[in-house]
Amino acid sequence: MTLDPVRLAQELIQKPSVTPDPGDALDVLERDLTALGFACHRMVFSEPGEDDVPNLYARFGTEAPNFCYAGHTDVVPPGNMAHWTHDPYAGVIEDGQLWGRGAADMKASIAAFVAAASNAINAGTVKGSLSLLITGDEEGVAINGTKKVLDWLRARGETIDLCLVGEPTNPDALGDMIKIGRRGSLHGHLTVHGTQGHVAYPHRAHNPIPDMVKLLAALDAEPLDAGNAHFEPSNLEIIDVHVGNEAANVIPGEAQARFNIRFNSDWTPESLRAELTRRLESAGVGYTVDWWLSGDSFLTPPCALSDAVADAAEAVTGR
Repeated sequence: MTLDPVRLAQELIQKPSVTPDPGDALDVLERDLTALGFACHRMVFSEPGEDDVPNLYARFGTEAPNFCYAGHTDVVPPGNMAHWTHDPYAGVIEDGQLWGRGAADMKASIAAFVAAASNAINAGTVKGSLSLLITGDEEGVAINGTKKVLDWLRARGETIDLCLVGEPTNPDALGDMIKIGRRGSLHGHLTVHGTQGHVAYPHRAHNPIPDMVKLLAALDAEPLDAGNAHFEPSNLEIIDVHVGNEAANVIPGEAQARFNIRFNSDWTPESLRAELTRRLESAGVGYTVDWWLSGDSFLTPPCALSDAVADAAEAVTGR
């Protein structure tokens, strides 16, 4: 079976698998992988209060080493559809570009890997095993995805020897950035409680919005770090501020904000929370904050796989 990566990428994009992927995009992927001879395993994981998430693990071969490709079929919401020049779920090709949700992150990447695997299988050059670990909730809370698949693999005695993640990291050209680590991701949900009242009598109320402004300014007052040899600087982004005040003459009783930090290996989750707490305390106002860690930072020493990927990128780019 010869697989066309563009055709597969288009078909995956045409499945509007906004987090969590209900399984439609995984159905397409499982169909082609089964035709290639992969043994496919679908698993749905659950957690109280969270969406059920389908996942896929597929393996070709049984021998070591097991070279695994890790990815996800879920995508972020498209936002205002009127702002799109192309239907985000049509997979249109125009001027040599593939358009749609997942074209960059990361359905096209999955399609490219499956096509490469089909070429190796057809040529009879697979040594050991090829596998794919594809989750449906990477863009969300990531509770019922990769971590639980890894637990499932461990319980089966399954070993992944080498792993390649096809997240989009090339800002200008293929191969201009190859990462051997990952930044961590820490989320914060900030709440300020005030006292609701009428705008004509502010002395009888307490407006939480100015306090929230002080807290957000303190969080974002200075850079977290300058980066290091393997990572760019950590960055804090305020992603949502919410009051929900529908009245024009009422001081609200509460304000909420959410922020996310992508942090490099200069920080641990504990040291980062301590620094952010210090900044919040410096604002001198009352607040509560809930933390959620979706992944720690890590750095993998260069190895045979990273050297091979770098050589392949150099062959493609000539750099």
